[in-house]
Amino acid sequence: MLSKKIILIFFIIFLIAIIIVFYYLKLTKKDEVSEPPLKETEEMVYKSNIIKDINYSTKDAEGNEYIITALQGEIDYSNSDIIFLSKVKAFINLANSESIIINSDYGKYNSDNFDTIFSKNVIINYLENKITGEYLDFSMLRNSMIISKNVVYTNLENILKADVIEVNIKTKDTKIFMYEENKKVNIKSRN
Repeated sequence: MLSKKIILIFFIIFLIAIIIVFYYLKLTKKDEVSEPPLKETEEMVYKSNIIKDINYSTKDAEGNEYIITALQGEIDYSNSDIIFLSKVKAFINLANSESIIINSDYGKYNSDNFDTIFSKNVIINYLENKITGEYLDFSMLRNSMIISKNVVYTNLENILKADVIEVNIKTKDTKIFMYEENKKVNIKSRN
């Protein structure tokens, strides 16, 4: 009878030991899975490329000033001159003219040549003129603004709808056109 009690005690101790071992192994596996290795964590810190409250400014030889601000930007890993922006606002202060103000949801700014692509909900204000669209390619080097996709131009007298408006910033020459030959630019008088 004593030997049966000893065998039962050893059996219970053996079961408890097995449960403890399995429990310990399970805990260590969870810890390994939930915590990334230190090396990966260090790499993530160094790869951070988000910039908050961006403000770039430049002036050309003729005195024209270009200022661009954004709520946030992300530097392109493959080209550090390219910055992807969100909640963008730009001011183009022309030496011999009034300022142009551009707003958009997103932008792609080249810090080397100052070319900027504005996209989604683009709004351009100049004097009493307003142009809206989905895409704007702005270049100081080319002295041009090319507005496209759902373009609507409004002023005090007219509302104009077109596929593309190209503006030479220097000369103020403007081209307004449709992509397809059979479609025409739509102009309505506000009066």
